[in-house]
Amino acid sequence: MLSDEIQIMTGQNYSQNAGFEPNDKMIDYETSKNLSYADIISLYKGLNVISEFYDVNGAATVTTVGICAVSLGKNLEEAVTNVMDSNPIDFMQSTIILTKEVDGDLAKMLKEAHIVVSPKFTKNAVEYFETHDVCFVTIKTPLKDYKKYLSNEVTVTPLGTLTQTPNLSELEKDSFKVVTKLKPTVEQIEDAVFAWKVAKHVSSRAIVVAKDLKTTAISQGLQSASVEYALDYSCDRSKEAILACDTNITLHDLNVAAQGRISLVIVPSASKEIVENADKLNIAVISTGFTNLLY
Repeated sequence: MLSDEIQIMTGQNYSQNAGFEPNDKMIDYETSKNLSYADIISLYKGLNVISEFYDVNGAATVTTVGICAVSLGKNLEEAVTNVMDSNPIDFMQSTIILTKEVDGDLAKMLKEAHIVVSPKFTKNAVEYFETHDVCFVTIKTPLKDYKKYLSNEVTVTPLGTLTQTPNLSELEKDSFKVVTKLKPTVEQIEDAVFAWKVAKHVSSRAIVVAKDLKTTAISQGLQSASVEYALDYSCDRSKEAILACDTNITLHDLNVAAQGRISLVIVPSASKEIVENADKLNIAVISTGFTNLLY
């Protein structure tokens, strides 16, 4: 159980002091070890994205920098294998967030993790983690209710204090439109929705490349060349994949996507020029109808 007292801890950098104080709007969770400032930030980012997929087998790897990989699978083992393949370097010593119960066999796959987060752990999994000194966090509040606990985001600056509501946007049938002559398949639309849900929780300018309900590359926070970075990382895995972006793409971005053999792009909206060129490049485009002001 968590203590009601204020916990003093080291901040994100060793030169910074930080504190943790329970509040009235907290989910119910237990941790096998004391969590650091960076750990809590990672948990927060990971739970934000994995709560989008609470009703299926999902896995996400996260660091304080952001989301590393996300995947869905026919079972949890497949989802974990996919995030491992998607970003094997960051998989090591990352925080791994899962949607379903972790058993002893799956625990062995996660022995290199820094923290493992799940709604439930079997007795064998707990014993394995304790033996291998792996921190595990049990989320007792149902993941389907997680978004109810999100509060306004607050940023205190010397210019003043900024507040905004959490991003609870959902795709709507009336605004979700295929705007090109080329129409995507059902499987491509499923991948597009998956990629968009991940991109929603990635720092702008967010680029998510995905195929078969798993990310193959995530680019975030870059001021330029974000599409190039994502496709370079994705490499051959970008062939026939989906590219999601939280801001409108440029003609240059579209051409880069074509070079990476992207089959579909999902964006807030698309200009006439983008649509016409996408038709020439044989790329389908979906407009979500959302306007994002972060650039």
